[in-house]
Amino acid sequence: MSTYRKDKPTAATALRPLAPAELQKRVREAREELLSLRLKKATGAVENPARFRALRREVARCLTVLSGKSAPAKKK
Repeated sequence: MSTYRKDKPTAATALRPLAPAELQKRVREAREELLSLRLKKATGAVENPARFRALRREVARCLTVLSGKSAPAKKK
């Protein structure tokens, strides 16, 4: 298991400066790639099965950052 390093940037910190439209675009693209991977999995042609996990996590990160950006607006 990796150890946390305070000076190392995380994937979420790289996403925070992006505009909501760009984040939504990334979510859409990742979901499309997940769909194509699922189709390839059905035919047995998946080259990198670890990509499923990476894409699911990318979608979750983008959605988390998006909800964080819209939460302050809802409070006002």
